Amino acid sequence: PVCLSGGCRVLQDHALTHIEVDGCNDSQSAAEGAVLGMFTYDDLKTKKKTRVTTQLHGSGCVSGWEKGVLYGEGQNLARYLMEAPANHVTPSVFADTITNRLAPYADHVTVHKRSQEWIEEQQMGAFLSVSKGSEEPPVFLELHYNGCPDNTQCPLLLVGKGITFDSGGISLKPSSGMDAMRADMGGAATVCSAIVTAAALNLPINIIGLAPLCENMPSGKANKPGDVVTAKNGKTIQVDNTDAEGRLILADALCYAHSFNPRAIVNAATLTGAMDVALGSAATGVFTNSDWLWEQLHKSNGNTWPSHD
Repeated sequence: PVCLSGGCRVLQDHALTHIEVDGCNDSQSAAEGAVLGMFTYDDLKTKKKTRVTTQLHGSGCVSGWEKGVLYGEGQNLARYLMEAPANHVTPSVFADTITNRLAPYADHVTVHKRSQEWIEEQQMGAFLSVSKGSEEPPVFLELHYNGCPDNTQCPLLLVGKGITFDSGGISLKPSSGMDAMRADMGGAATVCSAIVTAAALNLPINIIGLAPLCENMPSGKANKPGDVVTAKNGKTIQVDNTDAEGRLILADALCYAHSFNPRAIVNAATLTGAMDVALGSAATGVFTNSDWLWEQLHKSNGNTWPSHD
């Protein structure tokens, strides 16, 4: 798949508009590699890369190919949201983008774009303490995918950190590399894209996705180091560093998540650069109170491309 991905990129650079890809005995991985390899964010450029269509060459597994394309497109949606400039993907735009992508599956997907008024009614003080420093209003995006006809099945619940730009707030980040903080909503992008993909695959499960979306900005209204805020569950939190905003917005989201009686909660977030320092870019850390859940997650790693142990 890595070679196929590279080959497709080279052919795309030569302005070919259609490519047939050999399945190499694994049509799903071949399709996924081809779709991932040709991704580029050039929406704002005058000269754009050639748009290429791909199809399976020969007599490989067509259903596997189609599944691989959906896997790749789902990941590319997350990459698109993370790569786009923060002034083009605000909390409201993020929510609208996901809503539009889920529109074809309206028969078994429900989308709630919760406003600031709703967030205040829910007493999500930790989330609001972060969002109040920005002129962009926060959005609490709530997605319900009902793929299982058995309504009694408890849902799998996914929560993603959705800071659409992280300046650090009053505890301002260094300016060098700060532009990359447009991708601090990677957890939310991943969670929402996963639900879009689950709907496209018509998976027979129930999933709820929660994404608290806002910016973390410095202003006269922003959190200050030493401030004490009250979370949804009534606990008070002292904010020593305003650049530790992820845990604040996720605290309220995770508290709300328990109201759905989920069978499991999986939280994804670009929570700290310390993870990259500790483990590098080829792996990430997992913290869990369930060995069973970790085993399932680790086992699923072998069913995806690329696979790393």
